[in-house]
Amino acid sequence: MNDGPSTGRPVELRVELRHLRAFLAVADELNITRAASRLRLTQPAVSRTLAALERHLGVRLVDRSTHHLALTPDGVAFRDKAAAAVAAFDEALAPGRLRTWPLRLGHAWSAFGPYTTPLLRTWQERHPGTPLELLRIDDRTAGLTRGEVDAALLRGPVDAPGLVAEVLFTEVRVAAVTADGPLAGRASLALADLADGPVVLNTVSGTTTVDLWPQHARPAATLTVGNTDDWLTAIAAGRGSGVSTASTATLHPHAGVAYVPLDDAPGVPVLLARRDAPGHPALPELAALAREIIERGT
Repeated sequence: MNDGPSTGRPVELRVELRHLRAFLAVADELNITRAASRLRLTQPAVSRTLAALERHLGVRLVDRSTHHLALTPDGVAFRDKAAAAVAAFDEALAPGRLRTWPLRLGHAWSAFGPYTTPLLRTWQERHPGTPLELLRIDDRTAGLTRGEVDAALLRGPVDAPGLVAEVLFTEVRVAAVTADGPLAGRASLALADLADGPVVLNTVSGTTTVDLWPQHARPAATLTVGNTDDWLTAIAAGRGSGVSTASTATLHPHAGVAYVPLDDAPGVPVLLARRDAPGHPALPELAALAREIIERGT
């Protein structure tokens, strides 16, 4: 596939959903043949559609210079915008959603911690006409940048462009260790206690990285996983220990995992984030209720 954007001014084009869907399929598959099969189109049709979109934008979205396709930096930046636009269109036309407009609240793990149930119950009592849908999405922004949710409960600093967030509260960290291992019976642990063995890191949606440890005392080895379920399974199987927040112990109990207080790790801020653009009209009420529930402690 050699066709791409021409130099000079962008060509006038009425961008349609098919252009965005074609680009997103290519971005996901990084293969024109597989993208075409997914879209039930021919390979030349997908190539032409992608090239037309690139000409309109005046940038190259996909690097075709090697045997394997890859997104360019412009392509990476455009992917989230395209996904948000397609998701918004699909949401607007979803059957059964004309009379109600659900407020979609994403989270990657542990939701709103101990305040999750009070938030859902109080919202249902006060806003029965606007369902609050709590969605777990294994993504650093819990689907927010891709337009899959209207707001998200996130942990730790989030530097994704186009988002605004407020800190709701701070959670203490805990160690997660194998239930029948030597560390499980300790009253508390320090980061150094975990560094002698492998540390399991959720690199997709988690907040813990090796930077949590001092540079001279980082873990001897790490094991990377992509979601909370795999993180728990690895620890229960004795493949390593982990670090998370206190709400994980409450919302994600596991027979093979013991949670132990961690004395020397900084807390983790819990954020309510949204896109920096007009969104669901009930977002201010959601933020106000979240703050209210934290203030009353239930």
